[in-house]
Amino acid sequence: RVEAKCPQARACGGCQLQFMNYEAQLAFKKNKVEANLRRIGGFDNFTIEKVIGMEDPWRYRNKAQFPFGKDKEGNIVTGFYAGRTHSIIPNRNCLLGVEVNEMILNEIISYMEENKVEPYDETTGKGLIRHVLIRYGFTTKEIMVCLIINGTSIPNAEALCRQLAKISGMTSITLNVNKKQTNVILGDEILPLWGKETITDYIGDIKYQISPLSFYQVNPVQTVKLYQTALEYARLDGNETVWDLYCGIGTIGLIASDKAKEVISVELNPDAVKDAIVNAKRNGIKNVRFYQNDAGVFMRQMADEGESADVVFMDPPRSGSDEKFLSSVVTLNPKRVVYVSCDPTTLARDLKYLTKHGYSAVTAVPVDMFPATEHVETVVLLSQ
Repeated sequence: RVEAKCPQARACGGCQLQFMNYEAQLAFKKNKVEANLRRIGGFDNFTIEKVIGMEDPWRYRNKAQFPFGKDKEGNIVTGFYAGRTHSIIPNRNCLLGVEVNEMILNEIISYMEENKVEPYDETTGKGLIRHVLIRYGFTTKEIMVCLIINGTSIPNAEALCRQLAKISGMTSITLNVNKKQTNVILGDEILPLWGKETITDYIGDIKYQISPLSFYQVNPVQTVKLYQTALEYARLDGNETVWDLYCGIGTIGLIASDKAKEVISVELNPDAVKDAIVNAKRNGIKNVRFYQNDAGVFMRQMADEGESADVVFMDPPRSGSDEKFLSSVVTLNPKRVVYVSCDPTTLARDLKYLTKHGYSAVTAVPVDMFPATEHVETVVLLSQ
């Protein structure tokens, strides 16, 4: 047990493990993966390798979403929700995020105070500024600021843009429209305010275009290790047809492209697919095909048309994959499946299905993408 570095760690719901030293955090995460695989999946003799940790487990997040509200004195505040509540714990300097976040939040709150712009009130459904999404390119140093608003415009937008544009690296300032009375953060419509609508960053040697609505791994240092591990498990020799399912903006598939004969990438989010196509062109990669579709439905269609896969990468959301999707993987019949999971519970459930339908779980390695939190990613190799 250690003293937490952040003064808000006890009240804030973001860092569940900041009171443990880093070695203990890694042990906790390995035990969490092992316990879920044993209890839910029924895997008693499954090899789980040492957790891949970070040399410096602070300031690692390239993305943050800050809600806005008011305190009891009526002052505008931003920070993070207390655990299991929507009560904002004021904190403009999260130690997991990049330092420039604090400067951006200060400018936004100054703008709101000077222009009498009200934060959104979840109880009444009134107020304008709901959240701000900030993305930062660790390699390019490009910054994106996206204000999520309960409307279609903000007053005196020029003044806000003028102040934010003074921050070194500012590249994109946009609005995201969300007028629904819901706890879902992002709406579907993006309105440009200043600069570009996207930023760029690198994973290894591949350059990616990232839009406000696209999924992109939040820890770039560990993402390189995560994808290197996935590629090692895939054992590509240049002759394989690889399928990248839940491909997002194309990350794993584009990295694997120079080690495979061809890559078929599937993603339901149309914004992510647009970014993925741009990313392939930007990097001169020609052996990747992108499809905007439900991955499970698409696999079945392609299998019926005689398409096959040697290796499948699957990187589903926290909820994991449903049985329909997993049965489609079995129908496609790849030699190897590399499953990248962000939740050991749904991972164990999905592995149980796949191992009952012709696959064996060979090995797994947890990767600490989220130091100081209870979350852990795991890469698992399954073979026929």
